[in-house]
This record gives sequence, C-alpha cells and structure tokens, in this order.
Amino acid sequence: MKRLGPQAPTGPGAALAVLAGAQFAVVLSTSIVNVALPAVRDGIGLSDSGMSWVVNSYGLAFGALLLPGGRAADLLGRRRVLLTGLALFAAAALTAGLATTPWLLIAARAAQGVGAAAVAPAALALVMELFPPGPGRGKALGVWGAVSGAGGAAGVLLGGVLTERLGWPWVFHASAAGAALVLAGAVALLPGSPAPAGGGHRIDLAGTATATLGLVALVYGFTTAGRTGWGEPAALVSFAAAAALLTAFALVERRHPAPLLPPRLLAEGPVAPANLVMALLGAVWVGLFYFLPLYQQQVLGAGPLVAGLSQLPLAAANMAGSSLAPRLAARIGPNATLAAGLLVQAGGLLWLSRISAHGSFHADLLGPTLVVGLGLGVAFVQLTGAAVTGVRAADSGLAGGLVNTTRQLGGAIGLALLGSLAASATATHAAHHTRAQALTEGYRTAFLVSALVLAAGAALTPYLARRSARAAPAAATQQPPAAPLPLTTR
Repeated sequence: MKRLGPQAPTGPGAALAVLAGAQFAVVLSTSIVNVALPAVRDGIGLSDSGMSWVVNSYGLAFGALLLPGGRAADLLGRRRVLLTGLALFAAAALTAGLATTPWLLIAARAAQGVGAAAVAPAALALVMELFPPGPGRGKALGVWGAVSGAGGAAGVLLGGVLTERLGWPWVFHASAAGAALVLAGAVALLPGSPAPAGGGHRIDLAGTATATLGLVALVYGFTTAGRTGWGEPAALVSFAAAAALLTAFALVERRHPAPLLPPRLLAEGPVAPANLVMALLGAVWVGLFYFLPLYQQQVLGAGPLVAGLSQLPLAAANMAGSSLAPRLAARIGPNATLAAGLLVQAGGLLWLSRISAHGSFHADLLGPTLVVGLGLGVAFVQLTGAAVTGVRAADSGLAGGLVNTTRQLGGAIGLALLGSLAASATATHAAHHTRAQALTEGYRTAFLVSALVLAAGAALTPYLARRSARAAPAAATQQPPAAPLPLTTR
C-alpha cells in the first residue's frame, strides 16, 4: 500500500467531517428536487408522470442497491467504494443539470441513485471503523444524525432558493459541486482501511440480482399504487414480481457460502428490531417533508422560497436533538432515549394534525415542527447506533446498507400509504368544503396516522432492549477496533 509521504495520521475529527458531508449530500439530493419539480416540468417538457420519475428513479436505484453497496464496501474496501460512489454521484448530478431531454434527465437521476447507494453504507461503515464503541462513537453518531436530518430540510430550502434565483438546472449543479467537494476532501483526509476481511469470498451475484430486482419491483409497486390506485394492473404485477424475486432471494441466501445478507446479521443483537423501527421512522420522515411544503404552498399560499425557509426551525431542532441524544442515552439508557424520541416526535405530529385551512406558519407549524425535529434527531441517532451494535467488523458495511435500505423502503411504502389516505380524506371532504379545507383534511389525516405509526414504534422498544441485553455479553468479548491508519492512497 503506497504512502503519500511522512504525514501524521489524519485526525478522526477531520475524517468525520468528510463522512458527514457525504451523508449530507446523499440526503440533500433526496429532497432538493421536490420544490423544483414544477419548474423542471416546464423547462424540459416533462409529463406529470415523467415529473414523478425525476424523484422515483433516484429513490428506486438508491433503495434497491444499498444492500449490494454495503456488501461491496466490505469486500472491496470502504474508502475505495466511497470514492467511486462520490465520483459517480457528482458526474450524474452534473449530467442531470445539463440534460435537455426527459429521458436523459431521468437516466442521470437513476445513476445518481446508484452512486448514493455506494456512498451511504460505505460512509457509515467508515464512521464505525474510526470510532470504537463508547462516548466517541455516540458523539459521532450525533453528528451523523444532525447532518441527516438537516439535509432533508436544507434540500427544500436550497431547492427553493436556486429555483427562484438561478433556475432548476442549478438544483443539480449544486449537488454535483457539493459531491465533488466531498470527494476532494475524502481523497485528502480519509485514512486507508485494513485489507477487507471478506476479500477471499465471491460476490453473491444471484443474491444481488434477486434482491435488487425484488426491491425495485416492491418500491415501484407501492409508488404506482399510491399514484394510480391499489387495484391497478401495473401495481399488482409489480407486487407479484417482488414476492417471487424476494422469495428466490431467500432461497439463494440459504445456499450461498458468502450470502449478500447473512442470516447471522439479523440474529445478532438489536439489528432486526432496530431496522423494523427504522422502517417506521422512515415512513414518517419522508411523509413529513412531502406534506409540509404542500400544505404551505397549496393551502397557505407560500412560494417555494418561503416554504424552504420555513424548514429552518425544524432543521435546527433536529440538530439539537441529534446532539442531545448521546448525553440523554448516557443518563437514562439508549432504549429509554429511543422511546422518548419516538414519543416526542409522535406528540409533535399529533399537534400537526390540528392544522387549519385558514392558519399561518407561526400559529400552525412553528411549534409542532420544533417538537417533531427534536424527537426525530434523538430517535434517528439511537436507531442508527442500535442497527450496527454488535455487528462483526467484516459486516459493518452491510449493516450500514441494511439500515439505509429499511429507511428508504419504509419511506417509499409509507409515502404511498399516507398519500392514499390523504387523497381519500381530501376526496371525502371535497364535495362540501373549499379546496383548501379539503386538502387540509387530507394533510391532517396523514399527520395523525404518522403519529400512530411512531407510537407503534415506541411500543417495540422493550423488545429491542431485550435483544440489546442478550448481545451485550458477546460484544464485551470482541476485540476493540484498530486505531485509524495513516493516510494512504487506497
């Protein structure tokens, strides 16, 4: 392994800043396009269905390839996969901003999702590698949670500013520039990793293919059903294909010597229940950032820029919750902290379910979004930590891919279900109320159901606590991770 010279080892703080920047870029690109969609449609000649695919193509590629991305990071080297993913992400975002035809824009967004699927699990695995269990890891995950939550809100804000001031292509150019900046920082500051523990294993190609296609079919089915109806042939065929492919995936995994998703991963500690609760949190998270701007623009009459600026208090509260989570966990325990974060967020969503068609940001949104943001920050940090607790070092990239996969799948499924419920409530009230009142009833329904979903997640925390307690003795016997290596070219 070639050295770059006699430099001192890179400090973990600088490395964490780069890895947090990578996560911020991935989350930002999920939400930055939402406010710009009408301008994108008019500027490039998209149909309404094509407009939805600007979002869906990214989400499908990202969600379906996170597991393979995580396993590739474990087998090929986390730093190498991170750098490759960032380069693809930046190039695809630049291509999207330069696109002059709908098909090129949608293809570029899909390629951007592929890059993100490599970046997210590799970056989280590197955080776990750099920070051993203890207060340092708790603080690192606090930073991770802060930038993850802030990225969603910042995307809405930046998307509104760029669309109004410079035009929709700059939404993608900004993503490209940010990824290129993070890539440069990663090359300069990230330490090399030890040789991959699983380097001698063959990649599980059959498992990768069936899992990827199965997840694409599943997410496509829910996305189509939420837009056109649950009984539509396209949705039903997608669900049937997903069931067949994921069944095939389970059969393949039982026989492969180095499966894409080893059964031991879900059997170890709190990984399985943490991912289940993360799916519920993802459903609510995506729905929140979808319905809030719609309520502000379609009911309160705010423009894209104002709707974006209104996300700042939520982002600030999220960052506060993320920084509070490690200290709260040290005082009352991680599982009690998780339950508290979920219940606080549920309380804020219950408050949001009282929004008015004749309301205002200060009267209807400011208070509840601060509460939601605080709970979201606390819960996300605790769930991310639980999902990688007790995992073998050779599986840390896969564990990072899995927790991101469940959040993405939860978001896709949750948005489809919440969107259907909101549309149904709106249609029920449309005959006897104004359009603003009918839309408000739909959004109120979505927020109320979201609160119930998080309450169900909080009810699962005792099970997660029992799994964590069983994993503790085994974790105590594991060798501590090695110290970060000096800067290398790998």
